Amino acid sequence: MNADPARRRKAILLLALLVLIWGVNWVIAKMSLAYISPIWVTALRLLPACVLFFSLCFFTGRLRVPVRADLPVVFSIGLLHMVGFSVLVSIGIQYMTAGKSIVLAYTTPLWVLPAAWFFLGEKLTRRKLTGLVVGMLGLVLLLQPGELDWSDRDVLIGHGFVLLAALLWAGSIVYGRAHKWVTPPFALLPWQMLVGGLTQLVLALAIEGLPQIKWSVEFLLLVGFNCLLGNGLAYWLMNVVSRDLPASAVSMGLLGVPVIGLVCSSLVLDEALGPALLIAAALIIFGIILGTTTPRKAHEQK
Repeated sequence: MNADPARRRKAILLLALLVLIWGVNWVIAKMSLAYISPIWVTALRLLPACVLFFSLCFFTGRLRVPVRADLPVVFSIGLLHMVGFSVLVSIGIQYMTAGKSIVLAYTTPLWVLPAAWFFLGEKLTRRKLTGLVVGMLGLVLLLQPGELDWSDRDVLIGHGFVLLAALLWAGSIVYGRAHKWVTPPFALLPWQMLVGGLTQLVLALAIEGLPQIKWSVEFLLLVGFNCLLGNGLAYWLMNVVSRDLPASAVSMGLLGVPVIGLVCSSLVLDEALGPALLIAAALIIFGIILGTTTPRKAHEQK
């Protein structure tokens, strides 16, 4: 990681842009469903982004053919995150508000804690356990009968799919930690996108048939944002900020995504931000902070 102050300041600005794009992208994804079915939404934004990334890697001399040792991580991230997470969220968000879906989806770091302990042998410290408990309290508040109509099948499907999406994302993160990378992660990204995009295409054709699109200028703008900014530019930004900023700073910065998503869902979609949702979001974010950061004293002792 480069310690140059100017480069660091630039990385912080790029991280802020990334947070803004990903926060707004949840609202864009919700709005896109008025024009096209959910699985086709994911395919139409990932496949063009895949072409963009292959071109970027080719013209910058970073295109690599994955070696056999890296194929498991190509398929695990491509299928668990880019297919499982994206498709389940796209289906689930039909039956719930964008704001609530983003809070549910961003419970992912909480699920990583016990999974990393169980599968990777990472120590589950008292601080991590406290963060997990605090975050789970937020999740319980979000799913309690006063906030969720348990008799409505569609509501249960929506919440269940988004929660399952968070678990799949956590699985891809844990596998990514365990994997012994041979090829740089950025060079594998277009291949992961190719696996994800082609799988989404097959699923869309098999489940939803040929796309039924309500063509309009707004639809093209929504898909363009989703594809070029929400996938293409965002993944490039993530690569840059991960290189130039500490992992802890990036993780903390990304907690701004659900905050931006909640604000945008209220302003653009006129979604109500009730006290239970705001308290639940605060508990989940605080739980993630506790569970994924190290106290300053521990850093100093190292």
